[in-house]
Amino acid sequence: MILDKAIEMNELDRFETFLRGRGQKITKPRRIILEAFLNTEGHLSTEDILHEAKKRDPGIGQATVFRTIRLIEDAGLAREAVQEDGARTFEHLADHPHHDHLLCTACGKVIEFLSPAIEKEQQKIFAKYGFKPTGHTMELLGLCPECQAKEKGVQ
Repeated sequence: MILDKAIEMNELDRFETFLRGRGQKITKPRRIILEAFLNTEGHLSTEDILHEAKKRDPGIGQATVFRTIRLIEDAGLAREAVQEDGARTFEHLADHPHHDHLLCTACGKVIEFLSPAIEKEQQKIFAKYGFKPTGHTMELLGLCPECQAKEKGVQ
């Protein structure tokens, strides 16, 4: 889903500051890729990001997208998720509240959810083992309703 929003300057500033700290610059392709990524909701593959970036600059290549999304991830603006089938997707973290995921192991569908009860239990686990929480990711694997229906229809 494409969003009709302007990239918040703080996201761009964060990325530029991160790059400067590494002795790098925000090139036109990097900026286009960042904008394509941040203006698209959901869990995106590098191919999805490439498709959106090419709308603005047909000369952008897959390798540039891959390197740039890694920089965006290193800057703390993205998180990588490995799907059950091994596919890698990215979601943006800027202005994106914490949530967990349900992942369909048949079709790859991802549903985002937040459960205060699960969050509370995770805090108890951190305390029990003396861990200082710095973050977490959780993916629950299963079959979505559509894939369950297909599975029942096949049997």
